Amino acid sequence: MAAEAASEWVFRRKTIMLPFYPVSFQTVLETTLRFAVMSAFALSASGASAQPSQTFDTVEVRGAEFIPEQDIRMTCGAVANVPYFNFELRAIEDCLMSTGAFESVELIPENDTLVIEVQELNTRPGRIEASLNYASQDGLIGGLFFERYNLLPDTYGAARLQYNADVKRALGRLYRVDVIGDSIDLGLRAGWEDVSLDDDSFSQETYQAEAYLSWTLGDRMRLEAGLGYRDYRLFDVVPTASALLQAEQTSGVQAPYVRVGLDHSSLENGDTGWGSWEYSVGLEHYFWNLGTNDRLSDFRLETRSYIPLASNLRMLIALDARTISSLDSNSTRVMDRLAPGADGFRGFAPRGIGPRDGGVALGGQKYFVSTIELQRNLKDLFDAPLVGGIFWQTGGAWELDDTLGGVIDDSFHQRSSVGLSLSFEVGKSPVSVFVAFPVEKEAGDKEQVFGLSLSTQF
Repeated sequence: MAAEAASEWVFRRKTIMLPFYPVSFQTVLETTLRFAVMSAFALSASGASAQPSQTFDTVEVRGAEFIPEQDIRMTCGAVANVPYFNFELRAIEDCLMSTGAFESVELIPENDTLVIEVQELNTRPGRIEASLNYASQDGLIGGLFFERYNLLPDTYGAARLQYNADVKRALGRLYRVDVIGDSIDLGLRAGWEDVSLDDDSFSQETYQAEAYLSWTLGDRMRLEAGLGYRDYRLFDVVPTASALLQAEQTSGVQAPYVRVGLDHSSLENGDTGWGSWEYSVGLEHYFWNLGTNDRLSDFRLETRSYIPLASNLRMLIALDARTISSLDSNSTRVMDRLAPGADGFRGFAPRGIGPRDGGVALGGQKYFVSTIELQRNLKDLFDAPLVGGIFWQTGGAWELDDTLGGVIDDSFHQRSSVGLSLSFEVGKSPVSVFVAFPVEKEAGDKEQVFGLSLSTQF
């Protein structure tokens, strides 16, 4: 699933992937002393043998919407198959209240189940964040991000702005749960993008809005169906550009579209696959420009699989693929096609591979990039979040509706690269770097040996 949609999925599952309010050393010390005092008082009052204890097969959390239930159970030591005296249950209540996250906490024994009934204080968590990001694809770009859970009742809202001299983006989203029954949600998204890159001979602009229904099937699968409207244009094509780009220039194509998607994932967060096999599969199919002579079919596939090889060693196997084709006698345009590179195909520059004419990437109607990466968790060596990897990637981009009578080579040419990767954090800012070397390439490809991605919030 796309990163922008992940928060919607999180909201549907009623759990935010934000850190739970940490319990300080002072809180732990106070709780320990409370246990000791209460235990001494109870023992001195009536003797240990007179104090009944209970053991519970399960510990169930009720009332938590946004704080992970596992965090609530473990923060103050409420675990199954451990005998508890009544005063110990009261001490766990006090410990959870001392975190400052709850309006009320009550531990209720129900036969073999210990119920932790909570009412959270913050039922509308959110954040406003300014950022400065660098990625090989877009360069240095400033951003502003806002999100709030329960912006409206049972509705998640978010807005994102990104800006630099070449790339300008704006995206807004609303996502309301349980619109139909307990499993069908409603989403709305609208966005705008204006891209004018130095290494291209044209500019493009897109306005897009979509309403969609999302149907959750358990905790791992989501189906989506959306109806939207898009207005996109290709302009400012330089006079010396390829004749193909000249022919594809348009003042705008305005038309509705339909999207269907399926996401199936066992991934809970980014730190997965070390102890168990984790995977994700995402499928999307767009039918663009309905009701016009420019109808297009656009199919996309993305898979990730993390296979544990040892406690600190895993293998990543990934595949990204796409095919776009015309449904009438029309041809695709460069803004429909894709020329992978940069972080998506390490070793090659942005728009570094695929059919070209006059040195400008035209993109391909078909592409795939597959990845095999051996990753080592180095946290035990450096006492900090650090993952190193050795990777191999292979793929290509090919096929055009119009090759100008065979002047443009749009046949499949496989490219491959090998390299080293490193992911870590500086403070709370994620950083990812790689060094890659193409081992299969074609004349005219643009290479990029070193890549860097970082994000900092302020």
